[in-house]
Amino acid sequence: MEDTGQLPIMFGGPGPSVLRHDPAEQAGPDYEAIQRSPEFVSLRSRLRRFIFPMSLLFFAWYLAFVLLAAYAHEFMSTRVFGSVNVAMVLGLAQFASTVLVTAAYLRFANRRVDPQVAAIRRSVGR
Repeated sequence: MEDTGQLPIMFGGPGPSVLRHDPAEQAGPDYEAIQRSPEFVSLRSRLRRFIFPMSLLFFAWYLAFVLLAAYAHEFMSTRVFGSVNVAMVLGLAQFASTVLVTAAYLRFANRRVDPQVAAIRRSVGR
């Protein structure tokens, strides 16, 4: 066996001769060029303009709930109707807001992001 300076393949698989292909055959999309393209920069900007404000808003809403639960016992124990108090209503609103944020992102992605991703893929031939 000739010493090629490579470690032997340990678990089967193609040998060194199979791994040698034409470099043009192996070349895929130029990901660095795609990342620098104006279309991709625009896509990332659009995502950031949605995700960061939405995340901050949701975190503030969650933090307000936690702080109210920890420090505003009298307010949170105020009865709304029957044995349902403000804390229960706000707790359920946390679940509802999670669903609303998810639905808003899905709508945003389907209308704004996915078409732009498809255009970028078409431009690089994928």
